[in-house]
Amino acid sequence: MLKTLIILSVITLLFASPASQANISALTPHTAEYQVNYGSIELGRARYILSAPDGNLFQYRFDSDVGLLLLSDQRHIRSDFTLEANNHLEPMRYSVERTGTGPSFREQAAFAKGQNVVHSRYKDERAKFPYDSELFDPLMVQLQFRLDMQADKNELHYTMVKEGEVDDYAFKIVGKERVNIESGSYQTVKFEVIRTSKKRQTFFWMAPKLGYLPIRLTHFEKGSKQLDIKLLNYQFEQSAAANAPKQAQIDEAASNTEGE
Repeated sequence: MLKTLIILSVITLLFASPASQANISALTPHTAEYQVNYGSIELGRARYILSAPDGNLFQYRFDSDVGLLLLSDQRHIRSDFTLEANNHLEPMRYSVERTGTGPSFREQAAFAKGQNVVHSRYKDERAKFPYDSELFDPLMVQLQFRLDMQADKNELHYTMVKEGEVDDYAFKIVGKERVNIESGSYQTVKFEVIRTSKKRQTFFWMAPKLGYLPIRLTHFEKGSKQLDIKLLNYQFEQSAAANAPKQAQIDEAASNTEGE
């Protein structure tokens, strides 16, 4: 009887969800919270929030609060951008505020398309770069990456304004992989950051059925795991007023039936 009730509750959640998996994209408003570990030591948590758009203006935010012993680091990052033709995102404003142990700093970037220039300020240094429609900021580029994966694009190369400089990043697909973590079991695609040296390696896993939401990231220095970031919970919403249930809770309920 208990197994039947659990199955029925899972079915009800799935069909009651206004943001079904079939309709989820990278731009579906959502919140995702992650646990940040240094090796096996928990440092804290981080959260991504994509708000419902105001017309064609989107806002993506990142907040983190991590620490180890007497060391602390808090960051608040915000990106404002628009959606253009062919699912291409164009950044408008980007800001970072960092506080905690050591010097605090701010970073800002303004993508002035009409002036054909990008204004950047990192700490106390200012810079200007020629405007380019293929130039992103470090936060919203994650959403562009996810949109490109949903469009089955093969070239995963991105240029962004970061810390007062223009940096290039390239990625490759490693393969498909099932990821089992505390929040659930996810079918994912595994990626690797392309680097010339193997002294530093970064891998991350994204779930196609969740609009390529990141599930896990691991970073290695000289073969030793340094960072391990795992999805704790998430919530998609079809509109600002219609919230979808956390898929991690559905996955957990479904897995409980398998052991009975």
